[in-house]
Amino acid sequence: MESLPILAIVDLGSQFTLVIERTFRELGVRSVVLDPKRAAQWLQTHPVRAIVLSGGPAGVYEQTAPQPPEEIFSVLTPEGEPVPILGICYGMQWLVNRLGGEVKNAQSHRGYGKARIRLIGRHELFEETDFEQSVWESHGDSVVALPPGFKPTAHTLTGVIAGMVNELGTIWGLQFHPEVTHTQFGKQILANFLRLCRCEPDWQPAGMINQIRQRISKELEGRTAIFGFSGGVDSTTVGAILPDAIAVTIDGGQLRENELAEIKRHAQAAGIRRHIIVDAKAEFLQAMAGLNTRWRRALCRLCALVSPSFAEWLFALVDAERKRSAFKRVYLRVLMRVAAEVGATIVIQGTLAPDRIESGATGGAMIKSHHNVGLDFGQLIQLHPIDHLFKYEVRALAKELGLPASVYNRQPFPGPGLFLRIIGVAITKARLDLVSWADARVAEILKRHRRDEEESWHDHCSQLVVGLNGVPTVGVKGDGRVYGPSIIVRGVKTADFMTADGIRFPALIKDEIEAVVCQHTGIVRVWYDEMKKPPATTEFE
Repeated sequence: MESLPILAIVDLGSQFTLVIERTFRELGVRSVVLDPKRAAQWLQTHPVRAIVLSGGPAGVYEQTAPQPPEEIFSVLTPEGEPVPILGICYGMQWLVNRLGGEVKNAQSHRGYGKARIRLIGRHELFEETDFEQSVWESHGDSVVALPPGFKPTAHTLTGVIAGMVNELGTIWGLQFHPEVTHTQFGKQILANFLRLCRCEPDWQPAGMINQIRQRISKELEGRTAIFGFSGGVDSTTVGAILPDAIAVTIDGGQLRENELAEIKRHAQAAGIRRHIIVDAKAEFLQAMAGLNTRWRRALCRLCALVSPSFAEWLFALVDAERKRSAFKRVYLRVLMRVAAEVGATIVIQGTLAPDRIESGATGGAMIKSHHNVGLDFGQLIQLHPIDHLFKYEVRALAKELGLPASVYNRQPFPGPGLFLRIIGVAITKARLDLVSWADARVAEILKRHRRDEEESWHDHCSQLVVGLNGVPTVGVKGDGRVYGPSIIVRGVKTADFMTADGIRFPALIKDEIEAVVCQHTGIVRVWYDEMKKPPATTEFE
């Protein structure tokens, strides 16, 4: 039987809520994420040792701002003591406003990105951290006056309050995000909070595998299930945990060079008993061309008689969300068709926590939709056994299951694949072939160059993204004018894919990439995207 979480996180709309959960789990403690409207009822029936109020995009004075339940102030630990509360960003502002302090929206008090703070005295929450340290802020409002009975624990170098604690040491607040990797001692601060709350470690990969297997096996008993299998770490791990489910790989033309062979190897490594590969290239290319209805196809043919380029401009899907939506529709249609053919009543998805976060499914802003979130399978039961986990955690499960390094070290690749790496122009087979070729050549170069004795430059990338910028630019080849697209190369380094640093490749490697890639007659130049996330995302679309 699964043990109950000992820490409750009240989700107030932050994109980092599940990152808080992930960090606590990384520290060995399981937690539960609660909607503020249902938190009171859950807390009445479940003992906890601590409560965390997440950040969020709202201002505390807005009428529609999320409100944690008043009951959080009366919850007791199993020993009958007040449960410690930690408010992060908006969570701290809500505590200040509710308990008699003042929150203000002032230009001089706003904080976005990296900042420096200094501690005011020494407190349990900041044990084993530096007197001055780097943190990650993301707030428009700030605390300008603390409630009665509170004192500041830290401030920014400009004097803005960055932390607080009450006299009893039971209510804490942080005006920055300790859960993100860009906060220098963020993990240590959260570890300190767990210690002062007397939270004991209760999570291990082996235990999580057994819990997932037991929970899902009950749902599968006597039923046939299918699941989308990309050969990546998420779907391969799901396949290894549930080998009796039928793996379905959809080849819509979005795969990289030689990727189908790797997918087959990973299915075998996972011990998957039945693997179906569906060739749906024509179906997906038609959808990506914007020709999803009979009348649009007929009108496109008519326009093409006058001008093929005009027809492409009129109907092509160029906007990223329209492409994701089109992919999602065909993906759903193909899976439902396969389910009908094999008599499946359950569809399993390898959805992760970041997929839900970026899709807005956890209550925050929608950054980009994901093909495995929000699908309507009608009468089919839909299961997401690992949607509470982050990529690094699934990698830990893959290692625990004995899967090969090619699985647990595999870089992420989006479901729509190369469809999302053709930017600004229509998706065609020729362009898919071009970006696939460039992707393979860049990867080969990065694998060949060593960053140090431990890893190649390709291994150093948490994710390598090679895209085709379809906007033509002028170039010169063989003393003649050429006018064509460019290749964009982007490498990122990250722990959780919620924040990331752009990688700056050495000049020697850049020179080789440019020399090799620009040998292709269809490529004019190579660009490098070295932006952080945020403000950029990992993928271009």
